Order: sequence, then C-alpha cells, then structure tokens
Amino acid sequence: MKFDKRVYWVSFWFIRSFYRVLLLGDVAGLKNVPKTGSIILASNHASHLDPPLLGCNILRIVTYFARKTLWKPGIGAGWMDAVGAIPIDRDGESDIQAMKRTLAALKADSVLTLFPEGTRSPNGELQSAKPGIGLIAAKSQTAIVPCRIFNAHKALPKDASLPNFNLSIHIVYGKPLQPADYDPGRSAGKERYQRIADNIMSAIAGIKRPRPQAI
Repeated sequence: MKFDKRVYWVSFWFIRSFYRVLLLGDVAGLKNVPKTGSIILASNHASHLDPPLLGCNILRIVTYFARKTLWKPGIGAGWMDAVGAIPIDRDGESDIQAMKRTLAALKADSVLTLFPEGTRSPNGELQSAKPGIGLIAAKSQTAIVPCRIFNAHKALPKDASLPNFNLSIHIVYGKPLQPADYDPGRSAGKERYQRIADNIMSAIAGIKRPRPQAI
C-alpha cells in the first residue's frame, strides 16, 4: 500500500485524542517547530509511545521509522506503508534503502523523527548517542529540533502491554539547531558523525522538565 494522506490524518487525530484525553501533561515549545521546511525532531527514547506522541502535537505530516521485522503479512504492515513509515534494519551494519528514503524525504521538506540513542532506555535515563543521526544530519544539513519526553518510561515500560493512565507524559520541543550549531567543524569521517550525534544529545539533555500538571 502506498502513502495515503487520509489514513495518516485519521491516525493522527486518533492518536492526538488518545494522548490529550488519557495521558496529557505539559506540552511546551511548539513555537520552536518550524511550520515549513525540512526538520528532524530528535528526542530521547524510553517507550513505544514516544514516536506517535511526539508527532501528534504537530500539524504537519511526520515521517517515522520502524523495524523491518514489523512488516509482516496483515493490516499492520499495510497501515505502516499508508502512513509513510520507513522500514529500517536495526541489525544490519547499514541500510542503504532506508538512508535514500530518509534523505529524499528531507529534500522534500518533510518532518522526521529520530532517536539518537537508537533504542529505548529501560529506566528513562538518557543514553549515549549512536552516530546514525550524525550521518543523516551531516548528509542533509537540515535543522534539528531537540525534544525531550518525560514519564513515557513509566506510562508504558518495556515489559508492559498497556499504558498506565494514572500518569501524564510531558513533552518539550527545544529551539532548533542549525548545521553551524551541531556541525561547526564540517570535518570528514565517522568521528564527525559521532560528534554531531553527541552535540544533538547534549541539546536534548539540556531541556528541563516543564511544570507538571500531574505526576
């Protein structure tokens, strides 16, 4: 199934309603998210809730990544194709097709979500950044909006199948980083990608939790 805007926006409003009715905490910094042009939303990662909740506050089409292993016969794979998700091989050393689609999306002024840590944190503590986001940022030279999600690891831990609706999830969108901010040296090689990733992760770490409306 090809990308379908109708499926995307129906899913968007469903997820947005789910968040705002059942898990809404403070949402801050939305004015920092550009309304046009390509951007990467770079966030910490501690729950399966992170990608959809990060995107459901933004009235732009957001492109997400998902493990290739999730593309199994059935409705799920069709839905992921319809909302424009990019399959990625997390177990492989490289994924050329995913990289091509990612750079093409950014060239077309899309919004992408990326998690520098690469995998979910089991306890909500920030982990070290992987160089992958540095590679994408270096190749695309696009603006990065550092984001931080609070409480997601408690609302839906790794070993849980259903969210804890007694908690609220707080999301902060930080001020955009331009290429000169995260890639000042413009050197070559893998060290450059790791340095960019570390700079982005430092910006995420610098975001403070807003005054919570709930625990």
